Amino acid sequence: MACAAGGSSLRVHVVRFGPGEELLSSLLAFVEERGLRAAFIITCVGSVTKATLRLANATAENTNEVIHLNERFEIVSLVGTLNEKAHLHICLADKAGRTIGGHVLGDLRVFTTAEVVIGEAADLQFTREMDQRTGFPELVVEPRSQRD
Repeated sequence: MACAAGGSSLRVHVVRFGPGEELLSSLLAFVEERGLRAAFIITCVGSVTKATLRLANATAENTNEVIHLNERFEIVSLVGTLNEKAHLHICLADKAGRTIGGHVLGDLRVFTTAEVVIGEAADLQFTREMDQRTGFPELVVEPRSQRD
């Protein structure tokens, strides 16, 4: 079953997080404080000193394919949707330029900066519902209700 919705106007928000801030929780707080209902990452540049990622071969039954990184990395890509159960993927480059990426579980500790541009589909809302086929809560896109 595909999930699709009609077009929507776009609002753009820009935020910078500083050294020591945890990026995932900071993003979720930003979205909640502003009441964003269909937010997504447009772009992000910055650096982190820590990250906890779930790797691609994890399944709903075996979610222990997790790595904990503890060194300086450049954020070369951050993508995904931001709602109460954010779904973000990140790609990080180490000092030699080698990259690693995965599903963000948290503990993304900002090193120098994280400059994030967030889009909001102003006429939509994002929620998540368990998908029995994948075993994960998957994105549901709906028109924003008139009372919001």
